[in-house]
Amino acid sequence: MGKALIIGCGGVASVAIHKCCQNSDVFEEICIASRTLSKCEALKAKLENKTKTKISVAKVDADNVDELIALINEVKPDIVMNLALPYQDLKIMDACLATKTHYMDTANYEPEDTAKFEYSWQWAYKEKFEEAGIMALLGSGFDPGVTGVFSAYALKHYFDEINYIDILDCNAGDHGYPFATNFNPEINIREVSAKGSYWENGAWVETEPMEIKRVYDFPEIGPKDMYLLHHEEIESLALNMPGIKRIRFFMTFGQSYLTHLKCLENVGMTSIEPIEYEGKMIVPLQFLKAVLPDPASLGPRTKGKTNIGCIFKGKKNGEEKLYYVYNVCDHESCYKEVESQAISYTTGVPAMIGASMILTGKWNKPGVHNIEEFDPDPFMEELNKWGLPWKESFNPDLVE
Repeated sequence: MGKALIIGCGGVASVAIHKCCQNSDVFEEICIASRTLSKCEALKAKLENKTKTKISVAKVDADNVDELIALINEVKPDIVMNLALPYQDLKIMDACLATKTHYMDTANYEPEDTAKFEYSWQWAYKEKFEEAGIMALLGSGFDPGVTGVFSAYALKHYFDEINYIDILDCNAGDHGYPFATNFNPEINIREVSAKGSYWENGAWVETEPMEIKRVYDFPEIGPKDMYLLHHEEIESLALNMPGIKRIRFFMTFGQSYLTHLKCLENVGMTSIEPIEYEGKMIVPLQFLKAVLPDPASLGPRTKGKTNIGCIFKGKKNGEEKLYYVYNVCDHESCYKEVESQAISYTTGVPAMIGASMILTGKWNKPGVHNIEEFDPDPFMEELNKWGLPWKESFNPDLVE
């Protein structure tokens, strides 16, 4: 069916690569490219005798547009799957524009020197991608990603208008460390230490970090503390969901994580402002990332489940309606299948599915688009097929 160039070889990329190799009818060829070639070669050696997918590897600096362009021209992929860092989104989009190649990512662009998460930089590419006749699919992970697909599915099948959305992300996994992050530490800590916000009545309402706490009884997990955060899919859903009055995002955190994070904040270790140390300029958060456990190493240690989903409140034929759709994922089952914990799994699987939607032509619209803009049904079918089956409830408990 097609060829994908996959940029990145971390935890999420590893899952996506495993899944591409399972889906050889669509992903006939893949090229794994990273700054660390040895990681690409190790993954190729592990998979190439277990799949019909043809695998190649390459070394590339995703901060270097010329290198990216040269690699895309050499590989000639049908799509570039950006599974690198959010800081590199625009460089990779520039390379895709220069080579007229479809683009996909799992997280919105972030400037490296500012903890600011918004789509404006990527949405600015809309006309350029339209003129080039290529498509950019933004946020094809779980949140953002599947949460947007869930929203489009709810609107298509159960609502005339959706007024309230609560996105709930629960990780009840236990990796045994006093403090570790389940995905890139730098991205994770920037996200949770930033001010929170939610969308209400056409405007952003800002909160202090972790100011708003709720307890929710998650199916198959039980009651967990969760905190309101800013999250990027709120921005696009606010534009694309008719009738919306409020969108909030909540994520669960254990007390040990919060205690350690507060201590690290208090001593300046979560700062992204460079400081001079022994004659060199270092960023404290980047140093902290270097000493924390690698999220890719958590797989064999982590037990428990995740539950990520959306609760919708709106109207159908003038009557108020509630709907909850979610996925429960088991850390140990993920590791048994692809040697990854569930956080990487729940992002890597939708990355593969989003790319497959483009390669198969099921989603085909030049320009820059968020995932909820497309027909959700084929994506929802693929979730059930590739390891993230979803469940639904029509009488859920609401978040106060």
